Formats: sequence, C-alpha cells, structure tokens
Amino acid sequence: MSSEWKQLQLKDLGRIVTGKTPSTASADYFGGNIPFLTPTDMVDGQKTVTASRTLTDKGLATVKNCLVPRGVAVSCIGWQMGKSVLLSGPVVTNQQINTIVVDESRFDLNFVYYLLLSMRKQIFELGATPTRTPIVNKSTFERIAIRVPSLREQKIIGDLLAVLDDRIILLRETNATLEAITQALFKSWFVDFDPVRAKQESRAPEGMDEAGAALFPDAFAESELGLVPRGWRVLPVGDVVESVGGGTPDTKDSTFWEPAQYYWTTPKDLSGVQAPVLLSTERKLSAKGLAKVSSGLLPAGTLLMSSRAPIGYLAISQAPMAINQGYIAMLPTSKLPPIYMLFWCRQNMEHIKGRANGSTFMEISKKAFRPIPILVPPPSVIATFVDMASVLFGRLVENERQAQSLATLRDTLLPRLISGQLRLPEAEAEALAA
Repeated sequence: MSSEWKQLQLKDLGRIVTGKTPSTASADYFGGNIPFLTPTDMVDGQKTVTASRTLTDKGLATVKNCLVPRGVAVSCIGWQMGKSVLLSGPVVTNQQINTIVVDESRFDLNFVYYLLLSMRKQIFELGATPTRTPIVNKSTFERIAIRVPSLREQKIIGDLLAVLDDRIILLRETNATLEAITQALFKSWFVDFDPVRAKQESRAPEGMDEAGAALFPDAFAESELGLVPRGWRVLPVGDVVESVGGGTPDTKDSTFWEPAQYYWTTPKDLSGVQAPVLLSTERKLSAKGLAKVSSGLLPAGTLLMSSRAPIGYLAISQAPMAINQGYIAMLPTSKLPPIYMLFWCRQNMEHIKGRANGSTFMEISKKAFRPIPILVPPPSVIATFVDMASVLFGRLVENERQAQSLATLRDTLLPRLISGQLRLPEAEAEALAA
C-alpha cells in the first residue's frame, strides 16, 4: 500500500495561515464572539479545542487576514511546539500557530489532522535548539515533506481513527456528567444543606426516602463556619484526614529506578488527565528507590492533591503508588474518606489555595493544610454519601480505563496507518476488537 502514496509538502495540502495577536493595549479588541486560539488552549490528547479568549469585530479588523474558516492548527513556537488540533469553525490564532486550511477537494480533513498529530516529535525536533526558544517558521513549516495516499484511502484512515476518538470523547463526556452529578449531590447535602432546610420547613427532602431523611437534623446551629446542621462538628482537616507527603530519589542513580517495579507519581501525571482518576504513572521506582521515599507505597484509593506548580490537581489512585514532594496525599484510612475529600477539595479549592505561600512558586504545605476547618457530618451521613458516590465513581473509573485503552490503540495504529505500514483491513480488525 505504501508504494502508492505520493510524496508532497505540507503547503500542497492547502493554504497555510500564520496567526497574529491584536494589540493587547486596546480593551476594545477582546471579549467578543470570535474565538482566539493560543497554544495554551491546545491540550494533548484532545482533538478539538475551546479558545479561552475571544475577539470583538474591532479586534478582528486588525487581524482579518488571519481568520480561518476551518482546518488543522499546529503550534510552531515554544515548548508546546508540534501540538495539533482540528478547527471546525471560524477561528483566529496567535502568531505561534500555523493553520492549514485544507483543500478538501483533494485531501481529507480528518486524515490531515492525524497526519500532523503523528508528526509532533518531528516538528519539535526540527525547531529545537539548545540556545533559543524552539521555532518552526512558516517557510520551514510549509516545506516539511509528507506522503499521502489517494483521497479514498485518506477518508478510510481518517474515519477509522475518528471512530476511536469519538468513542473516547463519548466516554469522557459521560464521565464529566457523572462527576458533575456527584459534585451536585455533595453541594446539596454538605454546602447548601438542602435536606436540613426541607425538614426545617416541614417538607420531605427531595429524592430521599424516610430512612435517608432521618439521617439529617431539622435545625441549624452556629459554628466558626457559620450556620451548620445541628449536631455536625467543625474540626481541623488534620483531625479527620491522615495526610502524607513524598520524595524523589536521586534521579542520577539508576539503581533507584531500575528495575522499574513500583508506580511513582509527580503532579505531571495529573496535568493531562481527563477525570479525577490516576491509573498509572510515567515513571516507576526500584525497590531500592521506593525505600528512599519516606511515605512508602500508598494504597490504592488514596486521594492525591498537587500542592505546588500548580496547586489543585486532584485524583484518586487506582493502584498502590509512591509520590514525590509535590503532593499532599489523603489516605483511605482517614475518618473522612478520599471520595468525600475529593469533592470537598473541589468545593473549597480557592480557600485551600489561599493558605499557600512561597517566593519562587506558591505551595501549600501539610502544615498549612491540616488546620483548615472542615465540616464533619455524622458517620451515617458520610457512609450514605460514599455508598451513592462510589457507584457513580466506579462507573467513571471503568469509563476512564476504557478511554485510555482506546487511546493506546489509537496511538499504536496512528503512525502505522499514516506511514502506510499497516494495511487497512488489519487496522479495521484491530479497531473492531477494541
């Protein structure tokens, strides 16, 4: 199959547009309806993107030649160089991005996206230097050599990979819904106190049977957090949550890392996760390396919260693992269980960050975290919430496992399909078996 592919350059795929940033001195240029994309918006593993900023018509008028109707955008400057996303509607990008407005009479848009996705390392290496910011300018970018099959084969390859991506997207959209439902339940019970307010007004709490309603009081009492359900306590986090930190063995001593046996995580592992679940880690420790981490191997079910650079990544580990010094880990043996604390941390993250300090970067230490006051409901209420939340969270974990499995399959098929090394019937069989 590969012998039938044509040798071309990126410029042959369509018009290439380099973006531009309107003057940031004018407030009239930003805050309109036209998406304005930067490399920061481009997330690894996400095919589509939502721009974090927008332009007004005035802003667009200053960069109107940079408006692209749709296409494939590629970051070409900086350490995020080589990221690619599919643009489905009119967008303006900044000057760090080149966009190929694909000639769709000759080339399949999905195929071009996956082609560029497979070239990330190549594009980065093309522009990387030890002495300056990596850059691939437009003239270099458009001359990058590529090989493409017939339009018919492009469509088959693009559609096959898109089916896998669509399945991943659906699983992660479902997970976002499951997480939102659980967060809403947490807020209703433990922030807004809806069941208590209902009973106070002689109403049946919505969505609860008599046994569930009986768990909640019908009045409030004053506390250092304001009015809280009568009989509920306010305590320091450290009194009800067992939290530990970790460490990093000498990275230059290979005996700490080989043979790689035990999961060891840094906050970098959480930077790209799509759900508050950590299934595996980028690096592993040897038994000798694990002995260097004072907290040792933490059990599956531990809640991990990044404590610096940045503060606030959250995930519950699904396997035993050690952690570095960039985490506060909350153990499953705590009086307030990790699934409760996950949603408490989500609800109170700004307050948590407010306890941080630091000159080089902001960090919240265990010493600063443990005194934070937390509302502690009776064990029966916590157990009921955990029972309900665990059902939803269990589905979320299984969905994320499947999504990561499909992503691995996609990433395995991608270079072989795009290069012509794998025949289409073989690839289709692998995709159907997933």
